[in-house]
Amino acid sequence: MKVQVVDYQAKDAAKHFVESLKSSGFGVLINHPIEQALVESIYKNWQVFFLSQEKDQYAFDPIKQDGYFSCQISETAKGHRHKDLKEYYHVYPWGKIPEQLKDEILLYYQLASNLAQELLSWVEEYSPAEVAQHYSEPLANMIKNTPNTLLRILHYPPLTGDEEVGAIRAAAHEDINLLTILPAANEPGLQVQKPDGSWLDVPADFGHLIINIGDMLQEASGGYFPSTSHRVINPSGKSSAKSRISLPLFLHPRSEVVLSKRHTQASYLLERLKELGVK
Repeated sequence: MKVQVVDYQAKDAAKHFVESLKSSGFGVLINHPIEQALVESIYKNWQVFFLSQEKDQYAFDPIKQDGYFSCQISETAKGHRHKDLKEYYHVYPWGKIPEQLKDEILLYYQLASNLAQELLSWVEEYSPAEVAQHYSEPLANMIKNTPNTLLRILHYPPLTGDEEVGAIRAAAHEDINLLTILPAANEPGLQVQKPDGSWLDVPADFGHLIINIGDMLQEASGGYFPSTSHRVINPSGKSSAKSRISLPLFLHPRSEVVLSKRHTQASYLLERLKELGVK
């Protein structure tokens, strides 16, 4: 199992990218259209926000799921007892966003969503015919005009040494959505689980764009594309005193999109949010 680093501008980029997704659940792009300067600015500006008291004015809406989620109410990964060591903010274009951060984060949201449609078309192009025939509509079309795609700004605070035994920044989990698009974080720690149960560091040099499969694509493809477990481990040494910021975009279809005979987007999402304890 290997996570391939693929040059987005190469002629055979789509083929190698989908091969990597199929074999590991992950693919990494370089020379992609998301400007690193924009990502770095977002990291810097949201770091300031997370270190301020202003965040408490944007407490999340339990119905709409937009806004700020504190460390105290953070997710507990399915099958785990300890909450992840993180706080985060959910951005939807229709949701509440701090005014001074709005224009920049929505620009990123749009740029990454546009790229996502292309990547989903790559996935469909290299899906075997017997798999593609079960897609209820073109994969790229599933996220067209969707209100559900979620941009999460994650802040993993420095470790204090008082953390609950067994708690880590993000316990092993699978994502809920179709694909997740993630610029490499400002600190390492992301790992994917291999079939033998061991863990592999995901290539995450600053400037890399990391993409992984979510459960909804696994469901829509009848299991052909694997939604693999991944985690963010705790740092050690001097790195434990540093914050970690990351910026995953979770691609969600429109609510009515049929994923399989069992689920629409809406029914699948509700099931998983209940498992996570945030709904």
